[in-house]
Amino acid sequence: MREVNDHKVNPANDVISIKVTDEPGAGGANHRYEIGGFDEAPVLNFQNGPINEKGVNGITQEVLLAIVADRLRSFQSGAYSCRENALALTKVEEAMHWLHKRTLDRMRRGVEGTHKA
Repeated sequence: MREVNDHKVNPANDVISIKVTDEPGAGGANHRYEIGGFDEAPVLNFQNGPINEKGVNGITQEVLLAIVADRLRSFQSGAYSCRENALALTKVEEAMHWLHKRTLDRMRRGVEGTHKA
């Protein structure tokens, strides 16, 4: 098990823990993250293995980015609109763009949902 601390920047985030609780998979990434420091702390299970072989069994980076983008758009349309949120939203949208491009490229090559490169 290892702990992720990249989020720690203020008192709210400082008390939240992120623990990686599984071994990396074939692609080198972990799949299970436990978030603690408050009641009803969630566990995030990411897709583990190719969908064609394992089915859908977890969330993807795109799912998390979509949630973050939605929250930032909401802040931008309300009282907490600011330059920093706008810049963060742009980067989240850019990350989504590149992940979508990767998926579309893999689909065109006929390797999406497999361990093939």
